[in-house]
Formats: sequence, C-alpha cells, structure tokens
Amino acid sequence: MDLIGMPGGMGMMIVFFVLIPFTLWVIALVDCLKGDFSGDNKIIWVLVIIFLPVLGSILYFLVGRNQKIA
Repeated sequence: MDLIGMPGGMGMMIVFFVLIPFTLWVIALVDCLKGDFSGDNKIIWVLVIIFLPVLGSILYFLVGRNQKIA
C-alpha cells in the first residue's frame, strides 16, 4: 500500500500524471485571466491553455507571462 492505499504505486502515478498537471493548468488559467495583455493576447493565451493543457500551461509560464502589461 502506498500514499492513497492503492497497490503498485498507483497513488504516486495519479499525483504525477493527474494532480500536478491539473494544478499547473488551473494556476496558468487563473494567472492569465487576471493579467492585463495588449490586444488579443489574452484571448489567444486562454485558448492555448485550454486546448493544450499541459503544453499550453508550460508555454504560458515560459513566454506568456512576459507579455503582460506592467
């Protein structure tokens, strides 16, 4: 038995493959929606984050956050 009581390390796999990406997705989406962007950048980033959840979230944190209006 492990973290969640599932045999064979399933609990850690669930945390790694479901919980962490979902948390990253939610944080990226909330941060994007709260930020101020110029033009249509906000709409584009929201669509990227929604339709490409893991990759879109990573791209947003690497590229999109720098496009916010200070």
